[in-house]
Amino acid sequence: MNAVSMTRLERLADFIARLFPERHIYVRSDGEMRGFVLSTSNQLMIAGVVAVCGLWLGISTAMIAVNAFALSASDKQMAQMQAKSERWVADREARLNSAVAQLDAANGSIGSLAAIVEKRHAALAMLFTQTRDEPGLAQAVAPTLQLASTVAKTVGPARRIEIIRASQERLIDAADNFAKGRADRLRLAFRLAGLSPSDFSTSASSLGGPLIDAKDPQALAAILDVDENFARRIQHAATNLSDAHAMTRVAAKLPLAKPTDDTLRSSGFGVRFDPFNGRPAFHSGLDFTGGIGLPIYSTAPGIVSFTGVRSGYGNTVEIDHGSGFKTRYAHLSGISVSVGERVAVGERIGAMGSTGRSTGPHLHYEVWVNGRAQNPDRFLKAGDYVQQATS
Repeated sequence: MNAVSMTRLERLADFIARLFPERHIYVRSDGEMRGFVLSTSNQLMIAGVVAVCGLWLGISTAMIAVNAFALSASDKQMAQMQAKSERWVADREARLNSAVAQLDAANGSIGSLAAIVEKRHAALAMLFTQTRDEPGLAQAVAPTLQLASTVAKTVGPARRIEIIRASQERLIDAADNFAKGRADRLRLAFRLAGLSPSDFSTSASSLGGPLIDAKDPQALAAILDVDENFARRIQHAATNLSDAHAMTRVAAKLPLAKPTDDTLRSSGFGVRFDPFNGRPAFHSGLDFTGGIGLPIYSTAPGIVSFTGVRSGYGNTVEIDHGSGFKTRYAHLSGISVSVGERVAVGERIGAMGSTGRSTGPHLHYEVWVNGRAQNPDRFLKAGDYVQQATS
């Protein structure tokens, strides 16, 4: 050791000696006095033992405290996990109850919707049963039916019922629009012919039945067992279909068809110069030029009221179509019908010729309404419009 180390050891020994000086302890017992000497080394040993015991006690206390804190944290974590588990269970129970309630509600809603759809279907069946023979109606509503059928296959039951329900309303709209459009075009055709639509639609037989005869939508709704709005739409469509049906039936009885095919018009209705004397004269019909023997057709259904020769007209056929309508076909080379015979529209009644007061082969065609000659050209134009309306 060097001198510095020796000095430090001496200082440490001197410090210990001063910290633990030699002590004398006297104990008196039974009149005797005993003395004990606590040397520095003994005190140092005792201090060391006390220090070790204190250190052990401190470590033990710290471990107990740490364990206590750790146990408290674990208990807290367990409590949190338990509370979380209870909340999860409660949430799942609530969702299950909600799902069950929704399922019950859905089942009830589906049943209610199905009942509504069935009742509406019955009302629609009544509407279309009465108008199943109306030309063009099936084609008008076919796209709506096809669309509903295509979409309904891709969704669930509840949504499918809703789609069908909506398609029923579109079906009514399609039928209503079809009927209104046809009725409007037929009314225009009547006006083109110089006729008043109201004079004929009221006299024609309509569809009838509860859809038309019900006093108001509320009464019809009670009869059909559907909501009032749907009943109102059904009634409106039925009324338009009834009007269109009635006017179609009337139009089918009017002389709106052409009396010949592939011919030209040579003279119109009204005042013209007479081809024989060159003087102005009233021409009461239309002239169609063609070849001898060209077929002549009835322009409307009716009963043959005259066949034979009329002055100036030559061989003539006259047909009574009812309701004051009559047609006349003159200058024929031959006659194919007889008086009292019922003919259909488009039926051959004779052949083109040049009999009577005629300058060449042609048909002289007249239309009479209530004893007055009318312009046949207006009826032919109306017939073209009717054909477009009903095609």
